[in-house]
Amino acid sequence: MEKAIIGKKVGMSQIFDEAGKVIPVTVIEAGPCVVVQKKTEEKDGYTAVQLGYQDVPERKLSKPEQGHLKKAEVAMKKVLKEFKLDNAEELNVGDDVTVAVFEEGDRVDVTGVSKGKGFAGVIKRWNAGRTPMTHGGGPVHRHAGSMGSGSDPSKIFKGKIGAGHMGAEQVTVQNLDIVKVDPEFNLIAVCGAIPGPKGGLVYVKSTAKVLRAKRGEAGTSSNPQKASARSNPQKASARNR
Repeated sequence: MEKAIIGKKVGMSQIFDEAGKVIPVTVIEAGPCVVVQKKTEEKDGYTAVQLGYQDVPERKLSKPEQGHLKKAEVAMKKVLKEFKLDNAEELNVGDDVTVAVFEEGDRVDVTGVSKGKGFAGVIKRWNAGRTPMTHGGGPVHRHAGSMGSGSDPSKIFKGKIGAGHMGAEQVTVQNLDIVKVDPEFNLIAVCGAIPGPKGGLVYVKSTAKVLRAKRGEAGTSSNPQKASARSNPQKASARNR
């Protein structure tokens, strides 16, 4: 069953497991969300649900937004986000979605807007190298340098690295483990870091990664052509078989 929820980043902390091993976690205050709209295969050509998050005064929403939420007969919400879920048919408009749908051990993808770094040069933005610092390098050690050929092709191809606005873009971190769920305080602790500043809006959804089950340990092959089948009787490992 696929799961999804909207929340905000609280910050990073650490949790100790039963073995005393420290686990770095990011705490997310997620939900409660409400189902605002339901997309169906017959009407819209696909199945999905639109979730609303964070109450807001009615005066802070536009007339179309107010009408959309009043049609669903739900409270005014600041954030609306649509999720394509395989179990969208089970949810109905007005249903509440809380962190209780998640369990420890679930794998999720977390999407947020990364921290903005402002206007950055090629060294910070693209990890470019600088020019030599000696022999009259001049005040251009961190400049972009040569951009390419001269008369042919007489242009810079699209995609060439350069200085510019860095950060403040949507980033998704995939396949994070849920370490702890606290339904009382609407908190989820995921292992690792997620994009965005403290208080930043994030979307949490079941991972899109295909989780393959681990196979058993490799045993001794019965094929005499394989090295694992050929044993040296002089070795202790072969005598203990």
